[in-house]
Amino acid sequence: MEEIRKRRVLLGVTGGIAAYKVAELARALIRNNVEVQVAMTEAGTKFVTPATFQALTGRPVVTDLWDASFANAMAHIELSRGVDAIVVAPASADFLAKLAHGLADDLLSTTCLARNCPLLVAPAMNREMWDNPATQRNVGLLRTDGVAILGPASGDQACGEVGMGRLLEPEELLQAILDFLSPKRLAGRRVLVTAGPTFEAIDTVRGITNLSSGKMGYALAEAAAAQGADVTLVSGPTSLAPPANAHFVYVTSAAEMLNAVNAHAASADLFFSVAAVADYTPEAPSSRKIKKSGEPLEIKLKPTVDILAHVAKMPGGPFCVGFAAESENLAEYAQAKRKRKSIPMIVANLVQHTIGREENEVTIYDDAGAHPIARAPKSRIAHAILEHALALYEARRGGATVTPIKQAS
Repeated sequence: MEEIRKRRVLLGVTGGIAAYKVAELARALIRNNVEVQVAMTEAGTKFVTPATFQALTGRPVVTDLWDASFANAMAHIELSRGVDAIVVAPASADFLAKLAHGLADDLLSTTCLARNCPLLVAPAMNREMWDNPATQRNVGLLRTDGVAILGPASGDQACGEVGMGRLLEPEELLQAILDFLSPKRLAGRRVLVTAGPTFEAIDTVRGITNLSSGKMGYALAEAAAAQGADVTLVSGPTSLAPPANAHFVYVTSAAEMLNAVNAHAASADLFFSVAAVADYTPEAPSSRKIKKSGEPLEIKLKPTVDILAHVAKMPGGPFCVGFAAESENLAEYAQAKRKRKSIPMIVANLVQHTIGREENEVTIYDDAGAHPIARAPKSRIAHAILEHALALYEARRGGATVTPIKQAS
């Protein structure tokens, strides 16, 4: 059997406290059979020493544009040749600006400009720096130029502030890089995902909704896009930024979500029904604000259409994956829901383990039984779910017997 070619990555490290996370990323890449060469800016060396990366990768770290150890002292050419991708993490606001405008005044920026391979950048900076219009213009230019933007995330920052601008966690970056380097198993396939809550209006200002953050559905949309799929994400109201690599459809109510799904389901190959759709909606919402009184208020509710069951019944419809959020009796309720809706696979979790959190733990149920996935970031859980769904989908298309996917280590 022909040996699989080892993948090679040039890992660029710029100045930022998040550089400490990149040391763990370098080690994780090597553990996943990726050869890593590190190049650092001068500012980057102020946060993590080159000796650290050399010890982790087994290779000398390059920092000098005029390094005489390279042929003709052209380190910027040699470093960018023969690699599968250049990954810059953390990518500071200054470095993003250089890339966007073609500036090349040090080794790493010159190497990126001279590259003949894909470029991935993982931004990390203060929230105000990230939100600054200049940074957003630069990020937009980079996306237009085909540069992959990994993150950032929102959360606590080293400066003591909270907001968007955190570097993705090492395992999230690892997954994104491995996805980028891996074969695109969903190339040419269309994937439809629903995410978030719905909002059912009672009057002009009040409504019925739930605590779904939408993070699991958004993570699945990202995972499917990373596998080469043409992804459509239908989302209820969330605070999340729409994925840059998916067609995005914003809806509010269950009825609007049904209409959006109907518009895309017939052409989809796989459907992930992740959204927490309201089971009931007011029968006659008020066209004006209902004024408070001392009397009890009765609101008559009617059931909404079961979107997943509706799609599952479509002749020649997509492979359907359902989701169940329960507070008890997980296996019993999830399997009953799967059979009731006549779907091949359902992903279930306890609501107290996931609502509002960045991590999740789920169990996949199918005809073969239960397949638990240990607690991990939702991005990683999404990839495990997608792998299992792909195995079932491909088995159904090819008539093969499927072996359940095991969670990646």
